[in-house]
Amino acid sequence: MLNQNQTPLIDALKTSISRPHAPFYTPGHKRGAGISSVLTDLLGKEVFRADLTELAELDNLFTPENAILAAQELAAEAFGAEKTWFLVNGSTCGIEAAILATCGIGDKIILPRNVHSSVISGLILSGAIPIFIQPEYDEDLDIAHSITPEAVKTALEIHPDSKAVLTVYPTYYGVCGDLSAIALLTHQYNIPLLVDEAHGAHFAFHPQLPTPALAAGADLTVQSIHKTLGAMTQASMLHIQGNRIDIDKVSKALQLVQSTSPSFVLLASLDAARQQMAMNGEKLMSQTLQLAALAKNQISQIPGLSTLLYASSPGFVDLDQTRLTVNVSKLGLTGFAAEEILNEMGVTPEFSSLQNLTFIISLGNTQLDINALVQELKNLTRIPQLTSQYKICKYRNDAKVSHSMCISPREAFFANSETLPLEKTPARICAEIVCPYPPGIPVLMPGEIITKSALEYLQQIQALGGFISGCADTSLRTLKVVKA
Repeated sequence: MLNQNQTPLIDALKTSISRPHAPFYTPGHKRGAGISSVLTDLLGKEVFRADLTELAELDNLFTPENAILAAQELAAEAFGAEKTWFLVNGSTCGIEAAILATCGIGDKIILPRNVHSSVISGLILSGAIPIFIQPEYDEDLDIAHSITPEAVKTALEIHPDSKAVLTVYPTYYGVCGDLSAIALLTHQYNIPLLVDEAHGAHFAFHPQLPTPALAAGADLTVQSIHKTLGAMTQASMLHIQGNRIDIDKVSKALQLVQSTSPSFVLLASLDAARQQMAMNGEKLMSQTLQLAALAKNQISQIPGLSTLLYASSPGFVDLDQTRLTVNVSKLGLTGFAAEEILNEMGVTPEFSSLQNLTFIISLGNTQLDINALVQELKNLTRIPQLTSQYKICKYRNDAKVSHSMCISPREAFFANSETLPLEKTPARICAEIVCPYPPGIPVLMPGEIITKSALEYLQQIQALGGFISGCADTSLRTLKVVKA
């Protein structure tokens, strides 16, 4: 057992900051001396003293031997991994590296269709061929859940030459599928299970939270420590266990997608977040769960609103109780419109969808936050023009859109393309990623046949207040297609 109260990276950074010397190295602001006063007025001066490069006493991210290595070893123990890498390019680079380390050009990878756009980037970089599984979709809740073990079993039987299985656990809504069963099936073919656990970094620190991906049998998992714990934005971790994945390949892949000038402020925040959770994680998560339970109980009593508590679906076996999803459809509102109103009231959700608002309740929230959330949701239902309508506002979900992969994402991405008016693109091969954001799940991706239903869905999202990202023309008047 390691001493989890240690903070080796923070200690090294403190030593480096306090060492008197003349700096003739990057960054150019020289320990804050050259930073604009506009920025120091906003953030103060001290943070820039810690914005240092890979000095000898601070270690090297790609070949760590001292402070970074010690910090990563402590993190591996705290999160239940055999080896952990710190990420400063977000979970995006971790997902990309996971695919690059396990799949090459033409290799098959089994994965859900509701993956994050970072997975598509991994497919483009690696040249892997996606074998998509449709996730279970709950029409009443307008929420896509997890893929099922049965669907994974069928895909493996049809494609036994697949090199990996990748799944999302939990989903953006906090829904967890049967990861243990999926791991057992995957390992029967002696291939690794990769997990996008971006929203589940806190699972390891309380028994009332869902089983962590590693404990459920995952070979590799990527966690956004900044999303649900106390690290700074962009700070994530990649964890690995077992021998199904070549550690050296993971390290080499990360060198392709990580910055060669990592932020030590971000790295230090990972060290601090790990120490915080290792020492006080269960207490902090108990407080968070109590706040979440209070919020759900009070919101469930507000007429016209409902919260996601449990779903009878084969793609739903557990729910992260710190994730709060509120369905507003009975108010005659879309989630997009409700978010806009709540923003004006001083409450900001994580994201909205056609029927729902989703809120992340974390260790940084307080009782005052919960009070404000409940009060403003009550105020939302009392807006006269809404209560007079009081009709269910239902819209078609993207899970119902048909998808057909024609060529690999890599081939489509690098192919010659042309830009056409939207109405001329059906039946053509898409050459770009098109997705409502958040949550950043593509409706169209490079290599897929563009369908009329997909375009109608995207236009509906846009008309109702959603934001379309990934494509060159975010107004959605045109799309890039593979040149015929």
